[in-house]
Amino acid sequence: MKNINVYYSPDYLCDGYGVDTREKAGDIAASLHDRPIEGVVLIEPTPPEVAVVTRVHTRRYVNALITGRPDSLADANGIGEWSTDLRRSVFSMVGGCVESARYSLIHGVNSGSLSSGLHHAREGHGSGFCTLNGLAVAARDALIQGAVRVLIIDLDAHGGGGTASLIEGVKGIEQIDVSVNHFDNYEDTDNARIIRSSGESYLSDIEKMLQSVVDPGSIDLVIYNAGMDPHEDCTTGGVEGITTSVLAQREEMVFGWAKEHEIPVSFVLAGGYSGRKLSRAELVDLHRLTLQAAV
Repeated sequence: MKNINVYYSPDYLCDGYGVDTREKAGDIAASLHDRPIEGVVLIEPTPPEVAVVTRVHTRRYVNALITGRPDSLADANGIGEWSTDLRRSVFSMVGGCVESARYSLIHGVNSGSLSSGLHHAREGHGSGFCTLNGLAVAARDALIQGAVRVLIIDLDAHGGGGTASLIEGVKGIEQIDVSVNHFDNYEDTDNARIIRSSGESYLSDIEKMLQSVVDPGSIDLVIYNAGMDPHEDCTTGGVEGITTSVLAQREEMVFGWAKEHEIPVSFVLAGGYSGRKLSRAELVDLHRLTLQAAV
């Protein structure tokens, strides 16, 4: 069994916003201390240089996130008012996405980040609790690092319309997307394809989408947005029939497909929200499924 780097920093965390994507990484990291997964090594990333982020997002928007001005841009993410803590969290998370993708590409091995992929963020504004799009930033950076072809696999409950908009027309980056919720849906483009699935057809739809990828042997890197919010007990996006067992099978399917085609995977956690039917401890265990399958 090979060790895999999993990027995490306490800087990911941002209390006071009431959103699991700003808090759950700390609980997952703590679980790895209390219940280690053999082969998982936590590594602290550094925030990306501004130039790395502005390959994807406008300089005006990035400056607003750095300075907090103007409010209309700095607060445009659906989470709440801008703060220096939010700035630190946002850039640190993107740093984890970028460093994981670089490591997987250069070394040809799986790695990941305990951040979210933030797939709803657009070029000049945030959306749906997402401020910067770590998936698109990491994919563009991978091209700079020498990748010719990067595949983003988005299995969050919600559509990855932000990512689709950011990679449209970009040669070398493509996305396949299986969602179960209408939020951030989009029409297929030359770079991105989406299926709206259900609890009954979920695994078969993912398998069909994977099998539809043309010439997978030419893909240099998979960036995987491994959302756990399709789970039937997740009240933010989940659908009946997608159980813990189904999500475990999904993770084995994705990493098994990549292994079959000798493609390294850089994964991020994506959606997954605790609530009246799903405790934070249960959510942590769902995200650990991704780590176990990656190893």
